[in-house]
Amino acid sequence: MKLASRPYNRTSTWLAFTFIACHVISCFASKHVSSSLSVSSGGHASSSLEPPSSTDGFPQVPSESSASFVTEQRSSSEENHETRTRQESERAAEAARAYKQALATLSVITSLPPSQTYDPYMATNVNSKSIFSSLLPNFGQGPIGSAVRIILRLYYHIFSWVSSNLSRGGLGLGAKRREDEIRGKAIKVIDLLQHSAELGNTDALFTLSQISLFPPSHYFQADPKRGYQALSMHVSKTGNATSQSLLAFFHATGYHNVVPVSQSKAQLYYTFAANGGDRGAQMALGYRYWSGIGTLESCERANAWYGSAAEQVMAKFLSGPPGGRTIPPTATRLSDLVGGVYGPGSSVASTGINAQRAAVKAGAARAAGETWEDVLEYYLFNADRGEIDFAYRLGKIFYQGSIYAAAGGVGAIPRDYKVARYYFTKIARQVWPQDPPSTMQSKDEQRPTGYAAASCAYLGRIYLRGEGVKPDYTMARLWFERGVEFGDRESHNGLGIIYRDGMGVRQDGKKALFHFNAASSQELAEAQVNIGKYYYEHADMPLAMTYFETAVRHGSPFEAYFYLAEIHSAQASSPNLNAHMASSACTMAVSFYKLVAERGVWDDDLLRDAESAWITGTDQGREVAMLKWWIAAERGSEIAQNNLAYVLDQDTSLLRWTRFSPTTISNDTARLALTQWTRAAAQRNIDALVKVGDYYYHGLGVSDESESSRLEKAVRYYQSAADTQLSALAMWNLGWMYENGVGVPQDFHLAKRHYDLAQETNPEASLPVSLSLMKLYARSMWHTLTGGQGGLNIWTSDEEETGFSSQKPGSAGELSDGRQKDSSPANGLKEDDHIYHDDEPDGPWYFGKAREEFRRRHNTRTPRRAGDDEDPIQWARDRRNEERERDSDFGPEDYFDGAIRGNREDEEVDEFAETMLLVLLCLVISILLYIRTRIVERMRRDQREQQGRGDRNGQQNNGNGGVFPGPDDPARNEWAILR
Repeated sequence: MKLASRPYNRTSTWLAFTFIACHVISCFASKHVSSSLSVSSGGHASSSLEPPSSTDGFPQVPSESSASFVTEQRSSSEENHETRTRQESERAAEAARAYKQALATLSVITSLPPSQTYDPYMATNVNSKSIFSSLLPNFGQGPIGSAVRIILRLYYHIFSWVSSNLSRGGLGLGAKRREDEIRGKAIKVIDLLQHSAELGNTDALFTLSQISLFPPSHYFQADPKRGYQALSMHVSKTGNATSQSLLAFFHATGYHNVVPVSQSKAQLYYTFAANGGDRGAQMALGYRYWSGIGTLESCERANAWYGSAAEQVMAKFLSGPPGGRTIPPTATRLSDLVGGVYGPGSSVASTGINAQRAAVKAGAARAAGETWEDVLEYYLFNADRGEIDFAYRLGKIFYQGSIYAAAGGVGAIPRDYKVARYYFTKIARQVWPQDPPSTMQSKDEQRPTGYAAASCAYLGRIYLRGEGVKPDYTMARLWFERGVEFGDRESHNGLGIIYRDGMGVRQDGKKALFHFNAASSQELAEAQVNIGKYYYEHADMPLAMTYFETAVRHGSPFEAYFYLAEIHSAQASSPNLNAHMASSACTMAVSFYKLVAERGVWDDDLLRDAESAWITGTDQGREVAMLKWWIAAERGSEIAQNNLAYVLDQDTSLLRWTRFSPTTISNDTARLALTQWTRAAAQRNIDALVKVGDYYYHGLGVSDESESSRLEKAVRYYQSAADTQLSALAMWNLGWMYENGVGVPQDFHLAKRHYDLAQETNPEASLPVSLSLMKLYARSMWHTLTGGQGGLNIWTSDEEETGFSSQKPGSAGELSDGRQKDSSPANGLKEDDHIYHDDEPDGPWYFGKAREEFRRRHNTRTPRRAGDDEDPIQWARDRRNEERERDSDFGPEDYFDGAIRGNREDEEVDEFAETMLLVLLCLVISILLYIRTRIVERMRRDQREQQGRGDRNGQQNNGNGGVFPGPDDPARNEWAILR
């Protein structure tokens, strides 16, 4: 699908190109004519000789003097031409010399340590052949190896600290002089680039613009105005597509007020740059046509431009090693590292299944004090002790360059294929003691065959792709064959690639398809993509689409989306489809093309560069990060939009009390943040959708709207977020607004309903929802006592009183107007009649799902018969399970418990009332225990007082000569009473 085949925007584009080309040619011609005239006039003035005129009116016969004049004139013009040529060559040489000198000085300034330092002692030196290791072959294992490793790490850190703090710069001796020297070199770089640009070097112009916009170090100062001027001159001289794309960004955003915002100029520059082949401009145009920014919405044009960008990315992907280039890790949302925009538990990004994402787990680990170094050290310690699973995981970590298996952009470490190959080989040799082509295998069944087979797959992949080693298809095939012996799916897929492409063997499509099918049956997404490509090339689109969709469900990150986009794009342009299906196919194609274009960023990874600049923590680094996020946001990146809005957020700004976020709220900054939140919300960012509602509620960035209009929009945004059934915060906000009558009429029943939905959606919201319900009941009671209508009834449930269903909005149990469906025979429906709704939450739809749903419903309604192509053993197991379930309800084990379970559907217990009842019961029991304790203490005190008075009376009687013996009298024992 090429852009030239789409004629709807070709005419206007080439007309604009013709206009610009004519303008440039006319300017160049005028300059050339004026320069030639000045040269000729200068030559005439310098010559005092003129041809003699005739005195008698007849032409004079040329004499020797006139002939010599013509000769001298010709020689002088030749000398002038040679002089101009020599001057131009000298200017070009001087420009090239200044440009090279500027680049050399710039390389000296930027030759600083990387922002992410890597501890070399974290990895085992796999090729170490020292005397110590030869004397102690098990050096890495046991407490000795751990002690030595700790000592090496301490030595490394202490040496680094000493070298950085005890140097002349660290002590401050000459630090200022060195700082001034480097700043002088930075000034030299700028001056040389400007000098080279004045002499006509266009490369110097482009480099000057890049340094002005994206300073490579803190010794350079950002100058957007100078960068814009350099880009304008570069475009006027070369028409470079990248420079035109950056000029379009200036006009689209008005960055630093260099130029006023003009969406029409931005659209024009983006069009020129996109036709010039700039992928970023193509993505920006696709997003603008898709979202209607500066132009009318057009799915067809968005599909065309996103398709062109995706084709460039796919060509880059296929230009890599067998199997394609390694997909860069996805970027990280800054909000995910702190548990979401609203924090952990309150944000959709950190609740439910989203809590298992790599970015959220990494943020929680960092908050708990963990570091990647600690994790690696733990893995190294266990791997050196001989733990096979840790060694395998460690090999995967160094192979994929990340601690987390999913490409989440966090936990990144430098890839080290050499160390990865060492661990994989160490595991594989426990089963195969010798390297291929030897097939010797140990017969010990206790060997880790599973990890060994998986390691063989990685080793084969390393040799197949030439990662850290020279490509060797023979070694790759032999390692894959070893893994296939144990049915490893990655090994099957690798052998399929070898036989499909004929790498070291004869091409054999049947063998390739056999291995792909073996891997696909084990749910390997890459193998399913390879099978889909096979059917795609053979024009079997329905079967190819089935395999591509299955690969997407199993986690295919790249190729499957591209081919699905190609198929949907072809369907959208088919004249046989109706308008509705064509629009749906176009939407799917744009979504998939956009995803492919955003993931293939091997050359221009703005998001990763922005993250690196943000990590520096300096004002300049953060400004560069925000600029790159802004450029990526204009290209439609939801992650960039989220990060830029999160940084600019007036409520929880990371830059509060800095020059990026002043103490007083800036309406311009809030408006920009609201724009980015809104665009991110349009791309299914639910937390951003709630945030847009917050901005309208608080009046941030929308100061020109009335309060009632703002509150109504806030309610609509909250309702949109609540309709996704994922945001408990949006439901709680709606409950509060209905309780207080803000933006909506006051309705205690709807408030309680939204509070209950918030608790059902997120169990972590139990405490705030319980407190809100207590306040709601108290407020409703006071409202009723003061004569108000519509209060809550504490004795009956809200559903029984108002008829509200406890189901969530949009469920199949209620109609669009909120009334319950009537399925009684009185409504005229037969038993087999049904009411169908297209908005049921049935998950993502795919071709073939209707057939699957029909079969599932048919199988549940129609009892199967013996012999209908089913497994009798499985049928017996199903029957036994059904009997157990039936007996568990009313079986001989516990009739009472079974009866309770059987009637569970008919009982709806109000959990809140039950909780309050338990709290009240505990309170009463506590009061009774307190009263009983006080009574017992009172009785014991009275008993002690009575006993004391009796003892005193006895002593008085003994002193008066009573009959009871005294304490020292032996006869006292005879009066003792045995109890």
